[in-house]
Amino acid sequence: MAKLWGGRFSLATDALVNHFNASIAFDQRLWRHDILGSIAHVRMLGKTGIIDQADACAIEEGLIAIRTDIEAGRANFTEEAEDVHMNIETLLTAKIGPVAGKLHTARSRNDQVATDIRLWLKDEIVDTVAAVRQVQRRLIDLAESHIDVIMPGMTHLQHAQPVRLSHHLLAYVWMLQRDSDRLGDALTRIDVLPLGSGALAGVTYPIDRELVARELGFASISQNSLDAVSDRDFAIETVSALSILMMHLSRFSEELILWNNPQFGWVTMGDNVTTGSSIMPQKKNPDVCELIRGKSGRVYGNLMTLLTILKGLPLAYNKDLQEDKEPLFDAVDTAQMCLGVLDVLLANTTFHGDRMRAAQTGDFSTATDLADFLVRQGLPFRQAHEVVGKIVQDCIQTGRRLEELVAKDLVRFSALFQSAPGNIASTEASVEARNVPGGVARGAVLEQIMLAKLATK
Repeated sequence: MAKLWGGRFSLATDALVNHFNASIAFDQRLWRHDILGSIAHVRMLGKTGIIDQADACAIEEGLIAIRTDIEAGRANFTEEAEDVHMNIETLLTAKIGPVAGKLHTARSRNDQVATDIRLWLKDEIVDTVAAVRQVQRRLIDLAESHIDVIMPGMTHLQHAQPVRLSHHLLAYVWMLQRDSDRLGDALTRIDVLPLGSGALAGVTYPIDRELVARELGFASISQNSLDAVSDRDFAIETVSALSILMMHLSRFSEELILWNNPQFGWVTMGDNVTTGSSIMPQKKNPDVCELIRGKSGRVYGNLMTLLTILKGLPLAYNKDLQEDKEPLFDAVDTAQMCLGVLDVLLANTTFHGDRMRAAQTGDFSTATDLADFLVRQGLPFRQAHEVVGKIVQDCIQTGRRLEELVAKDLVRFSALFQSAPGNIASTEASVEARNVPGGVARGAVLEQIMLAKLATK
């Protein structure tokens, strides 16, 4: 098969070199966006008189026919044609003849591929944000239906203070909100049309780049042709945002793995979202969570791949940039799959409030509330901290629980406890005392749920 660029070559490309050079195995997924960009480009060529209007119409009709053929499975891509751009041009030539050669007037594969990736990524970010929103709404629904479940809040993976399960779940809603914000912010820098930059120096034809931008829905056009064809900042930024997203999903997955352990017993995952062991009949494994946790490293690796590809490239386009697509595609695919499967997992997970409540028995997690009571009686916090520390130590030595103590037990350590209420060390009183914006009191969490619903509309 003759290469479309083969005029100055006297020897056919070696088969191994051809295989090594080809990218159709992975960039074929850009075919729809390549055709979309080509249609906008050829319309512009016709309207500006750069090619005959009749030729422009014939090319557009041919591209539409090829799109139909691909959708119906009637078109075949070949490695000999190297990439998605040349495969489509080859198909177009076979369909409408030599006039197809006019399509590539006033453009290069360099600005063409940059346009295709941006068009593809604009669509994928919309889909990814939609998947983020679905998980957020799932978490909000769980928070709303578990508003009265109190669980141990932890620091250093040790019981610290009681919190509402709702509050804990909503923490991930706000993490995911920042993730969607980052993706949306990246979209503003993706939404720039590079087409018209040519190979690196612009083109000699009187093209109308603004017309093409409007046709393709880009907010603006690139201002420097060298930058336009060699820029992959937008891909790095997207995968960076996806890496942070995956970090959040991994953290949540780790917690679900812990909570699913029988020693916690705080959640039960459905049989339809867990797997078994090939040797141990009793096992029911949280493989979904473990894979999400593991795949975060995969997305991080994709980010490092992109950064490494770009770090030493002189301007403008270099073939190294062919390696940008696989890590970008994989990062997007991985994040979207993890979001989708996490939503299914959460829909089939039962949270055990009774086990969470029982885990707080005798855990001293309301000790700070005793110190806060002393502070309100006028004792400096550091002194109050020391007094309560001694109370905790005494309980450990005598085998008593903090929540059992009443005023007469506490006055041995400070006379200021004489007016202490009977529920001073209860988990319910502890959470309700934190009725501040962002706090764990019932009213504060209900307010947070309302704000989360507004943020995720």
